[in-house]
Amino acid sequence: MTRLFKLAGLAVAASLSISGAAQAQNLLLAPAAPGPHPANYMYQQFATFLEEESGGAMTGTVLGPEVVSLPQMKDALQTGLANVGNALPLYFAADFPQTGVAGDLALLGRSPHAMAWAMTEFGVTCAPCQDEFKEFGAVFLGAGSSDVYVLITTKPVRSVDDLQGLRLRSGGAPYSRWAENFGATPVNLPVGDTFEAMSQGTIDGTMASIVDMLSYRLVDVAKYVTDVPLGTYHVTSNFTTALDTWNDMSLEQRTQFVKAANRGDPQLTDRWGFQLPAEARAAVEANSDIEVITPDADFLAASEAFAAADVAAKAAENPLSADFAALVEKWEAIVEEVGNDPEALAARAWDEIWAKVDLETYGQ
Repeated sequence: MTRLFKLAGLAVAASLSISGAAQAQNLLLAPAAPGPHPANYMYQQFATFLEEESGGAMTGTVLGPEVVSLPQMKDALQTGLANVGNALPLYFAADFPQTGVAGDLALLGRSPHAMAWAMTEFGVTCAPCQDEFKEFGAVFLGAGSSDVYVLITTKPVRSVDDLQGLRLRSGGAPYSRWAENFGATPVNLPVGDTFEAMSQGTIDGTMASIVDMLSYRLVDVAKYVTDVPLGTYHVTSNFTTALDTWNDMSLEQRTQFVKAANRGDPQLTDRWGFQLPAEARAAVEANSDIEVITPDADFLAASEAFAAADVAAKAAENPLSADFAALVEKWEAIVEEVGNDPEALAARAWDEIWAKVDLETYGQ
């Protein structure tokens, strides 16, 4: 009962702070992730940016996953338990079928920042996607991306032939298609079960972020890392804002809020796509039981050829897929020009995306 009163109190406090024109607004922010997770890191940065952009007029309280978890995100945003939350469209696939088509092009992922900004521009400019967020009762304010997935296995994979018969955990349909194309068997398994499945021999490995070496302690069970670039996880909605919260903001407040979100978005990619992979690579190098394999040239060429064919097939099936593919190409060129600095990319994204958006009507 005590916890219920605490949650009710948080919601009431948020409601009062939103409605109080003369006092600072304290928004309830729900990354739905523990402290070490990239999403929590991103939200801590966002809270700082929000205060900076608003001159202290808006602040944020970051809630722990024990208050709002991923499965609770929709209800939390709709009931006011959270004003802003990390709502993953692929987690709520039935609510976001059009937004989710970008996830079917995961094998395009070679540049984390390019994938993240392409997803951001896609979500902002895709009319059916905007309709899905309105139906969800929220506003989309940008995305982030993982690093490029690799093979983490208990058996060596140096060539295409080594994939034959392997059972590999798959994080989505594109990865399953890749595995099947090369004679492996994709296994639909929760990421949290990967360690046990690999240790028991139920699966031979996973197609995943190198960060899983630390996040799920695969460093203690894996024997090989094969550096064949597979793709990314990029269909996120980092700062999904409750529609009631958004509607209560003035144009000036919306502008400040979006500027903070735009600066916060690449923080997820920087942490998930660069900082943590570097830490995971260091842990792998320190473990003499793990071999890092550079696959042979034929394997790399075959993988890239399949990825290109898979993306082309999906783009031909759905105009939205083609739109997303074009945005990836656009942002790969921009990232090549600007580099990977989050603040520099945010400044460019403001000009490329948000400066062209009418925030008076956006999300309505």
